[in-house]
Formats: sequence, C-alpha cells, structure tokens
Amino acid sequence: MNRNLAAILAILALVTAPALAQEAAPRRVAIMAGRLIDVTAQRVLTDQIIVIEDDRIVSVGPAAATSLPAGTPTIDLSTKTVLPGLIDTHVHLTTDATVSYLDSYHITPARAGVFGAMNARRTLLAGFTVARNLGSDSYADGALRDGVERGDIPGPHIFAAGGMISMTGGHGDDNHLAPQYRYSSSDVADGVEGVRHAVREHVKFGADLIKFATTGGVFSSNTSPGTTHFSLEEARAIVEEAHNLGRTVAVHAHGAGGIKIAIRAGADSVEHASLIDDEGIRLARAAGTFLSMDIYNTDYTQAEGRRNGVPEVNIRKDRDIGDIQRENFRKAVRAGVRLTYGTDAGVYPHGDNAKQFAVMVRYGMTPMQAIVAATRTGAQLLKREDDFGAIAPGRFADIIAVDGDPLTNVTALERMAFVMKGGQVYRGGAEACAAAPSAWACEAPAN
Repeated sequence: MNRNLAAILAILALVTAPALAQEAAPRRVAIMAGRLIDVTAQRVLTDQIIVIEDDRIVSVGPAAATSLPAGTPTIDLSTKTVLPGLIDTHVHLTTDATVSYLDSYHITPARAGVFGAMNARRTLLAGFTVARNLGSDSYADGALRDGVERGDIPGPHIFAAGGMISMTGGHGDDNHLAPQYRYSSSDVADGVEGVRHAVREHVKFGADLIKFATTGGVFSSNTSPGTTHFSLEEARAIVEEAHNLGRTVAVHAHGAGGIKIAIRAGADSVEHASLIDDEGIRLARAAGTFLSMDIYNTDYTQAEGRRNGVPEVNIRKDRDIGDIQRENFRKAVRAGVRLTYGTDAGVYPHGDNAKQFAVMVRYGMTPMQAIVAATRTGAQLLKREDDFGAIAPGRFADIIAVDGDPLTNVTALERMAFVMKGGQVYRGGAEACAAAPSAWACEAPAN
C-alpha cells in the first residue's frame, strides 16, 4: 500500500513539475524608450531598453547593447518621452470637488469609498502611480489602499493617513455645526497625552503616516490660515510618537508660526506652507524638511468654487493667500528647500493633477526640477527610494510616457500616452495594452 502510494506521488511529481516551473517563470516584457528622463542624473537618455520581470524593472540600457530572449513582448515607445510614474504627495481621494458643503453632510463613509474608487482610477490614468492620501473620514483611504493592493480596483500605490489630528475647534474639527449639536470630529485631540493617544489610535487602524494641523485652514469654518494651533510640546509629542511607531509625519500649516512649530517638532513634511517667512525657509532647509506646496488649486477654486457651493468666506481666504503662497514657493525654490509635488487633489477634480507642473515652472522651477519633485523627491519623502521615483533596476515598473518633450513644454505631462504600474499597462495603444495587460480595461492615449 505504502509502496503504491509512493509510486503514485512520484508520477504526480514528474507530471506537475513542468507545469509548476512554467507557472513560476517570471513574466517578462521590454519597453523601447526613444527618450528616457533619468531623474537621478537629471539627463535625457536616448534609445533605451527597459526590461521588466513581473512588477519590477530588472535592467535599463542602450538598445544597441541589450539582447532580449526570443519572443519577449516589446512595447514600442520609440517616439515618446518616457518617465518614472509620478508621485502626488497630497491628495484626498475620497472627496469630490463638486460636492457642496451642505451636500457633504449626506456623504456616508461607504459613498466616500465609491468616490475613492473612481478617483483612484482617474489619478492612475493621469500618470500618478503613487499617491499620499492626507485625510479621509472613517479610515476610508486605508480601505481604498487595501482594495488597490488586492487588485479589487485599479489605482495608484496609496499611502493613507486616515483623518487629520486637530485641536478642538481646529482645521480638522467640524466647525460648521451650531453648538447645540455637540458634535466634534473623531480626530480631535488636546494635550500631550491626548495627542499621543490619537497617534496610537491612527496606527492601530492602519494609518501609513500621521497628519496633523498646526494652523487654521482655507476651507474650514471659524479658523484663519495664519493662526497657530497646538503648542510646540503637543507637536513634538505627535512627531515623537509617530516616529517611534515607524510613521512619517505630514503637517498642515499655512501660517508662519505653525510652520516653524512643525519644523522644530521634527515633522517630515509641511503641507501648503503658504505664509512661510524667511526664517521658516532657513529652518526648513537646515532641517531637511520637505515642503509640499499646492500652488495650482487656487485657479480652480476661484473659477469654480461658487458653482460648487464653496462659501464666500472660504473663497476669500483662498484668494487672499494664493498669490502669497506662489511667491513663497519661488523663494523656497531659490533657497534650495526640498519641494515635493503635492496638489491637494480633491479641492480640484482628480485626474487634473498634472496641471500643477506649469504653475511650478511659472514660479521658478525648471521643467526638470518639477519632474524631479514629482518623482525622486516624492520617493525620498516616503522613504521608499528603492521602490519608486526612478526608472532603475529594482524599482517597481511604474512607467509613463508622453508625446513631445516635457522639458521644453511641461504641459505635455497633462496628456498621458502610456501608463504602466507594476508591470501592467493601464493606458496605451492596442499593442502596448496587449503586451502587458492589467485586469482592467486599458484606456487609449489621452488627446
């Protein structure tokens, strides 16, 4: 009996071994890149072959010196400019810019998740293969991240912060309701012990990073962007607790005082930084703090805010600081501060993320600097340079391509011809889509 069983198992092993070996073989695809932007060396390479196995890049080199195994599917981007997938370091995927303040009170967490699924796809198709989500209710962004990772929905790699920790009455509290409703946001915390507990709770429920606010905001009620929220001691407690738990920290801060509290507390990034002063710029450069300055969305808010039901007081606050923020961006560029590409998507419609490139160039960056901000610098902020931010061996095969030359006309990045994430094509011509198909319908190149 045992001898017969052993013989059967041996036969099964011989029969199934080739099939198992075939299943284990990596899926290989190559890309012919006519022009490739090397964001590490900040140069353009021509006639390059990128070889991908499964979801990672295994080699990049001149076509003349690269030999491919017979039958390797090859995607022809020889007439395109090829870049690493882009990184937006400030988005709100579960929000919709066209939903009014009043209507937002009828949005359930489940409905926000539906917005998130729609917006994640739009963000990916716009060439943004990584997104840092800085605020959502009920940890909906964590659920969205998990759905993308499982392959349930298409979208970028998502780094989810959950809700923004705020002091009572601060930018993250809900200040629109009258006091008789006795409602406060679940992310409100006060005092050193209170904020430490809030960080631990966020980590408990899956936050990849921590966000808190040290100033008022543009789109909150009864707060001013220039006022300072949280003490330095509270801010240090948040940062220390987050870092102890292996999380980076993003701080919402418009006003000069709140910006300096964030930097002195050791935050990894300051969001908005609208009213940063010369001392704040010096502190940021000395500390290596990243600034994520959303200098496009004012255009959208001023044009469409009233139609979308944004209250007049919030439109005024946005108008009052918009130009100041842009001039301070210019100062930060000149000073050599580390600047990422953060747009606050959700204030404007998702999928329009690339419109900020032109504004960054208008206010002092070269096109190459803006592209580096949206790739390599974003990966540095995430502490994931080994995975994202460059077309190089070992990185995820997150690769995009556009017609024309974005180094001479950066608006070319607003029209994606090709989008690959993790070795799978989500946007491209029919042959490219067939060479490395995803589980989702492949979109044609944008016009």
